[in-house]
Amino acid sequence: MATFATPDQLLVIIDPVARRTDGESVRIAKDVLSAGAASTKVCLPESPEEFARVLARRGSRRPVVVGDDRALMRTVSLLHRQRELAGCVLSVVPVGTVLGVAHALGIPTGAVAAARAVLDGSERRLDMLVDDSDGVVLGALRIPPLQQLAPQEEVSGTGRPWLQSLVRTLVPPRPPRPVSTPPPPGPARLRVEVDGVTLVDLDQPVEAVSVTPGASGSAEVVVRPLSVGAEAAPLEARGRTVTVSGTDFRYRADAGVAGPVRRRTWTVREGALGLVLPGR
Repeated sequence: MATFATPDQLLVIIDPVARRTDGESVRIAKDVLSAGAASTKVCLPESPEEFARVLARRGSRRPVVVGDDRALMRTVSLLHRQRELAGCVLSVVPVGTVLGVAHALGIPTGAVAAARAVLDGSERRLDMLVDDSDGVVLGALRIPPLQQLAPQEEVSGTGRPWLQSLVRTLVPPRPPRPVSTPPPPGPARLRVEVDGVTLVDLDQPVEAVSVTPGASGSAEVVVRPLSVGAEAAPLEARGRTVTVSGTDFRYRADAGVAGPVRRRTWTVREGALGLVLPGR
């Protein structure tokens, strides 16, 4: 396990959503990192494309992402697709309103504590899930999604806040329309296989499926069958490969919703992510 007792060279990448959402926390993080590191280069990308270019040109500097779960997932996805995760140690200062994944991974959610962890923490290798479309999951995936993406989540990923402001300026406001709550998703008929063994088949409707990276290269799978009358006990299994197939389904993976798909396979990559966390 690598430690970072000696301050080194940092590349601080500040996500534009973080700058708009909580500029004060961004400023605090910059001050703490600049004071504690031997050399700090701060980058302010304005689009996902610029974000990717900055990350690719990091050189020998250790990347520090200042942003929410979506910025974290964007960074991990980019490094994974470039096949550079194994040689990169990532640090994160969570700033924003969507911080559940960062919190679950053990990253402090306060700006000062998170920045201090970047300087004084230790590298830990964490398992993650990789699906057959090269998507990654750090925290958990759920079928069906617990909630659909909120409008601001979909817009903030575009990297074009100026366009939103321009539209608001040019288009007169419309009277608010009544908001109807979408009905909750009904039971799904899915086949769930763990390491090739069927845990539940299409003849058993299910209410929910969750898959979480566990420890030592295995995933924890929980299937909740549809209960009629008495509550049905959940079905649990552990394995390296999880395949879900059946009727079209959507799933929430960390900070986003994907699908619909009819089949998806997730495989555990043991120790794939190097993340700096507070020392124990």
